Amino acid sequence: MAERILVVAHNHPDLHPGGTEIFAHDLFRAYQRAGHEALFLGATNRIHRDEKPGTSFQGIGSGADEMLLWAGHFDRFFMSQVDLYGVIPDLEELLREFRPDVVHIHHLLLIGAEFPALVRRVLPEAQIVMTLHDYYLICAHDGLMMRTTGRERCHGASPDRCHGCFPEVAADQFLLRERYLKTLLTTVDRFVSPSAFLRDRFIAWGLDADKIDVISNGQPDGGRVPSLREDGAPRNIFGYFGNLNPWKGGTVLLDAAERLIGSGTDFELRIHGGTPFQADAFKTELDERFARTSSHVVRRGPYRRQDVPSLMAAVDWVVVPSIWWENAPLVIQEAQQQGRPVIVSGIGGMAEMIKHGVNGLTVAPDDPIDLARTLRQAAADPDLWRRLSANAVSPPTVDDVARDYLTLFGALSHANIPA
Repeated sequence: MAERILVVAHNHPDLHPGGTEIFAHDLFRAYQRAGHEALFLGATNRIHRDEKPGTSFQGIGSGADEMLLWAGHFDRFFMSQVDLYGVIPDLEELLREFRPDVVHIHHLLLIGAEFPALVRRVLPEAQIVMTLHDYYLICAHDGLMMRTTGRERCHGASPDRCHGCFPEVAADQFLLRERYLKTLLTTVDRFVSPSAFLRDRFIAWGLDADKIDVISNGQPDGGRVPSLREDGAPRNIFGYFGNLNPWKGGTVLLDAAERLIGSGTDFELRIHGGTPFQADAFKTELDERFARTSSHVVRRGPYRRQDVPSLMAAVDWVVVPSIWWENAPLVIQEAQQQGRPVIVSGIGGMAEMIKHGVNGLTVAPDDPIDLARTLRQAAADPDLWRRLSANAVSPPTVDDVARDYLTLFGALSHANIPA
């Protein structure tokens, strides 16, 4: 039976092409291909769109099946939607008009942690499913699980530990934040995590293990682009794909490249991605490193998603040097889909996707020495590349993933039918 599904994300990939937005939108289209009526709602703010009088909603694209919610009034600490006279009534009206059978939430940023409770009040029979893509609910530091000083990864939140990161915020406020969010999350029927690692983090935080399923993300079924590298050529071209920020490991990668240049290693590194919304100090750090490594490093800049297969076909290895607990980076799936071995930091969900010596190589996070050593090994051993490339794990298609979600929706619906 066809269902009516509302897909909710914290932005739209046309405005902010992050992994969560891209996957949520892919899944929305997959639901439609499977014969269901789906509506995509992306919450945004002044960074991407100006407010327009009269309504919280704005159009995007040429169709009537996706829209934006302008939600510029938002309490980031409590993840609370504070516009009780504009956004909340408009959301309520949308729910009453569209009347979804399933509300699939991919993020509560901007739309507000109160949204699941609003859905439950307006549509008590609707199924509410939330995919956990990061640690925003746990961590007030932009969901990074990184300390605010230094580059230390955080292994768990507590009022005192969080107060240490934000000394201007009293410890009891972090306790209130946690209890507030957990109370609102009780209205969610089922959570989904794309990685076992992130699932374990949320169980440790206090979510019910029986309410969190693991369903991996997926990729559009675009097929593999033939390699642009000739057989027998050295396998010494490395590629980085994604936005550059302090947590993605770009400076670590450039430091490793500088070491390789100093050792006389023959290689090329292509950096694909920009620095949107980054501080000038970080941009300066990058510029200085690019200047020192320009003999071997090419700064390719932002790219379109549809260009990824051909860009990856021109490199041998894809490098994902993130220093935070990544959940399930889409770039790893994109690389594996193209038969590219991946060199990753061996932490978080990355370590689940790449097995050292099988379909890629893992390195110590935030360690340019270990990364340089591994890059040197990769560049010098074509047989290693061939073996790891042959073992690349093709990701599930987004249509396969949609079927998994639809099966979950059906099971929840059946469980809620009165005996």
